[in-house]
Amino acid sequence: MSTDTATGSSGTTSPSSSINLESVRAVARKDFQDAVRSWMFWGLSLFFFVLLVAVTGTISYFGEDIAAEGATTEALVLFVSQITRLVIPLIALILGWKAIAGERETGSIKILLSLPHSRKDVLLGKLLGRSAVLSVSLVVGFALAAIIVAALLGSFDIVDYVSLLVMAIIYGLAYTSIAVALSSITRSTTIAGAAMFGVFILFYIVWNALQTVFQILMNRGTIDGVSYTQEVAGPDGTAQQMTMERLPDWALFIDMIDPGNAFQNAITVLSSTGGNELGTSYPDVWFANGVPFYLENWFSFVILLLWIVVPMAIALYRFDRVDL
Repeated sequence: MSTDTATGSSGTTSPSSSINLESVRAVARKDFQDAVRSWMFWGLSLFFFVLLVAVTGTISYFGEDIAAEGATTEALVLFVSQITRLVIPLIALILGWKAIAGERETGSIKILLSLPHSRKDVLLGKLLGRSAVLSVSLVVGFALAAIIVAALLGSFDIVDYVSLLVMAIIYGLAYTSIAVALSSITRSTTIAGAAMFGVFILFYIVWNALQTVFQILMNRGTIDGVSYTQEVAGPDGTAQQMTMERLPDWALFIDMIDPGNAFQNAITVLSSTGGNELGTSYPDVWFANGVPFYLENWFSFVILLLWIVVPMAIALYRFDRVDL
């Protein structure tokens, strides 16, 4: 490990740009243990357990048609993914809100950095610790609910069930990375909280409205659409070729890179749930040369990976240089 030191304006010294895996684990372990002692972990586990059982009970009681053999787990994945698409970002943003900003505001970051931890160790440890709280609580909640879910459903597909769990963990890790990164570049929990709220508004209001905005701009001729030919039924019932217009590929890609869309698209790759009810699918007729790879659902795994890596890479660079 490097022997260089980085000194903030407070005079606190710490190992600079090096990363020590033992230090990262130590920070992460303390973060996780603090969550267990505060009952945050157990509360989240109970929440996910109740969510799964409640949705399963609703499907079992009200959904006789849905409960046809082979359709029940798909329905569970569909409904739970819609709920967790909203809930997991809220939990992750709350978990990451005070990760670094809270330490800076109280001054405890000075104590932490007086130990043999570099700033990168602290940042990565906080990310792993907060991610572990969310991830392990998901695993516990899903595992405890599995027996009840299997008993209540007419048909239980373990692959669909585990696919939902795996993608929920990855989705949570993406938002935790965003939250911890934002927390590391803010000086107070108030500013960090405002940043978390801004992220939520961005992805759940602004981003969802972008496609409508692009469609309006295309209709007005501000942006160029892409023409394609589609076969439609004419007035006399005969098939006719009609030229139509769709949004350009770049506009469709912007919709794809929303973490929530990427989360649901990735589920369709791993599980049997999909079609028009879950995930983003485009008609083949839209693309003369086939669907571009970056608009295919498998590319959502790359998108989620980038949402995990890029915010943290920026934070690692920035946090190593700020005055504490």
